[in-house]
Amino acid sequence: MGTLELTPRLQLLADWVPSGARLADVGTDHAYLPVWLRLHGRVVSAIACDLREGPLARARETGRTWGVDGVDYRLGNGLAVVAPEEADTIVIAGMGGENIAAILAQAPWTADGRHTLLLQPQTRAEALRAFLAENGYAVRREALVEDRGTIYPVMEAGGGEMFLTLGQLYGGAALLRDPLGERYIIEKIIRLQSAVAGLNCSVSGQEKADGLREIITALLSMREEWRCANSQRDRTEPF
Repeated sequence: MGTLELTPRLQLLADWVPSGARLADVGTDHAYLPVWLRLHGRVVSAIACDLREGPLARARETGRTWGVDGVDYRLGNGLAVVAPEEADTIVIAGMGGENIAAILAQAPWTADGRHTLLLQPQTRAEALRAFLAENGYAVRREALVEDRGTIYPVMEAGGGEMFLTLGQLYGGAALLRDPLGERYIIEKIIRLQSAVAGLNCSVSGQEKADGLREIITALLSMREEWRCANSQRDRTEPF
């Protein structure tokens, strides 16, 4: 048998899991992340949760294939099957930002300051950032990872206070030093410009188009901040 390898997206999440953590992985699918962490002795226990029996069966099979124990497989919606004291690190990845926000909304104990949240939205990251800022969470760090040609944001969050500008909501809470930051912002601007072009053909869409233009302006400002921050870094780094 070879080695269990993670995708770049899952590997970044694995790298951020604190050593000795008690993990809950929500929407685990194949359970590659908790199984990998147990294989490498990185976590003392892991709960692998999924809403559907099919993915959970695949998760159990991954555990059997790699001969891993210490993973508890649970069928349930979000964190409904996890008690607050059972985990100190919670991973919610591979789903839309709005879905992640809904899961956290049903488990307000995740904002108690005693839990580390590792979140990886596939879409609508701005909706997740807005939820965190409005509901007693703070993003401690954020990074971008490219996986199969797509850039994904990964956030570490926990209980706290956070204020985000419009640009930070869409361009990242803490990505000014990220090597992929400018590309992430530009790709968002291009998508928004395409949406505005479509709305311009409709009289009823003008108000929405104006809102999107405001976001584009904020992202253009974020791009300049990124370029300024990284040009300063380049000047201070030794050759």
